Amino acid sequence: MWLQILCGLVALRCLRFLFSDDEEVYVEKSVSDAIFHVANRIEKLCGGKVYVGLRIPDADTGTKQTIDMVLVTKGVAMVIAVRNFSGSVDVDDTGNWVCKEKNKHRAARHPDPVVEARQQVAILESYLEQRGLNLPEGYLIPRVVLPSPTCRPTYAISDLPEVITSDKWVELKPEPKSGFSNWIKDAFRVGKGEMHDGILQQLHFILRTAPMWDRLELKSDRTLLGEFSDFKGGREDMQALRNVRRSKVGHLTVQKSSIFGVLGRSVVHVLYFPRDYRTEGTSTPEWKDATVRSSTEVLFQPIDSKKGTVDLIWTCFKIPLLLQYTL
Repeated sequence: MWLQILCGLVALRCLRFLFSDDEEVYVEKSVSDAIFHVANRIEKLCGGKVYVGLRIPDADTGTKQTIDMVLVTKGVAMVIAVRNFSGSVDVDDTGNWVCKEKNKHRAARHPDPVVEARQQVAILESYLEQRGLNLPEGYLIPRVVLPSPTCRPTYAISDLPEVITSDKWVELKPEPKSGFSNWIKDAFRVGKGEMHDGILQQLHFILRTAPMWDRLELKSDRTLLGEFSDFKGGREDMQALRNVRRSKVGHLTVQKSSIFGVLGRSVVHVLYFPRDYRTEGTSTPEWKDATVRSSTEVLFQPIDSKKGTVDLIWTCFKIPLLLQYTL
């Protein structure tokens, strides 16, 4: 009887392995989903390069300011704040944005994203100056994107020039002849002319090497922003991963070695390459390999999960899943 039960469990795991698209735990829609959706669409339709999840040091507060993304083109550099609000959105007497959703008794209050985006522009400009780059006045501008189709802002919000509402977001598409529709020109161009190539190259290098949130790329083409903390596993596995540290690694990929993992005897390969800021983006890195048991876990804290909570769905991913990290 016990043998039949054991065989049944093994067969069930085999079927799930063979016929499921992925083995990852269920992950709810998050802040990261909205950010990467906006970043991918803007980069495809507007051209240029988008840098996502920046953590720019703020000299005034001594902390790091999270910037959702920065779009860089020859005509403009744009700090873009993404707010995935839903329901009716209005401004209260204190200047906060108030979101009222159906079936929710309490309204959610958020700091004014436009004010935050303007502050982020100033912080980023100061950071660029510290690294030796002074941008022309007006080249770096703020924008706030409200991509959710269920977001219904009042006129006081939608009329702000920095705000891109969901209906305008849907209209974001290049036109065959003129290139971009009128509001696209208004929202994403400032008429300052094209930036000198030398300044652009310096700006790209600074943003590429600036502090960023870690990225966890799941097998299902989903990406989460957050913070990689460590691995969790046996002594031998931790010894094999001793060199895989956030400050020393530029990228790592965790891959399952074979189908025999369904029997609990598999190992996984952790492929990674050391980070070298001097050659980053200019040469092909040399990958290294560490082999550990499939029971090893990866600890990762997404940016929109509550600290201090124990939630295995968010913070702990089994390594047999196909995961990628950009640290």
